[in-house]
Amino acid sequence: MNYSCSNKQTEIASDIATSDEALFKLGEQFIKKDPEKARIYLRQVIDSFPKSFYAQRAKLAIADSYFEKGDEGNMIIAASEYREFISLYPLSPSAAYAQHQLAMTFYKKALKPGLDQTKTRQAHAEFKKLVAKYSLSVESKSAIEKINDCEERLAEHLFHIGKYYYKVKAYKASIPRLLEIITKYPNYSKMDKIYFYLGDSYYRWNKIEQSTPYFRKLVSDFPQSKYAKKAARKLKEREID
Repeated sequence: MNYSCSNKQTEIASDIATSDEALFKLGEQFIKKDPEKARIYLRQVIDSFPKSFYAQRAKLAIADSYFEKGDEGNMIIAASEYREFISLYPLSPSAAYAQHQLAMTFYKKALKPGLDQTKTRQAHAEFKKLVAKYSLSVESKSAIEKINDCEERLAEHLFHIGKYYYKVKAYKASIPRLLEIITKYPNYSKMDKIYFYLGDSYYRWNKIEQSTPYFRKLVSDFPQSKYAKKAARKLKEREID
């Protein structure tokens, strides 16, 4: 049999072509030094022995080979391969691993807060799927950690936007961004500054009554924060007024 890939011809001996294990091991042998050649053998396992145990391993090995490359194009292909694995083998013991790797294709390419957060949101959604579907898997613990990190990034990103609008005195725009952090990401590690900028947005917008609960929450829950001192001054000013 002849199979071509990137203008290379790869011959598969008949004794190997009739053995799922032999094809898989041949693919495994080339996976590091010649991934393209390895994929030819691995895809033959999947095509010729779709219900074989080695077909599952071959599918994952192909996905992992793209993931290992790490660039944007290969990550897109890896994500597609992992999705297909989950679709083909939903009850496989490796399904949780595939879901974790799928999430990682987005997580690895996530940009820092202040830049486009599409990949962060995609990673967050895929990690949440993992926890929901495979809660008892070993990958679930890692997924929970990654979910927390994604939420921290998304909250920080919203703060960047909210603070920008606060600085240009567009309080009508800053307030919903800051409120969204409290609603969606209550475990954000810098919640003290959110309460302050939210309270101060209302305060500067001359909505003093609405600012008070946030200043009080800041003072009571984060007494050591530098923002608590500022909030206390705002509350005192109100009392004097």
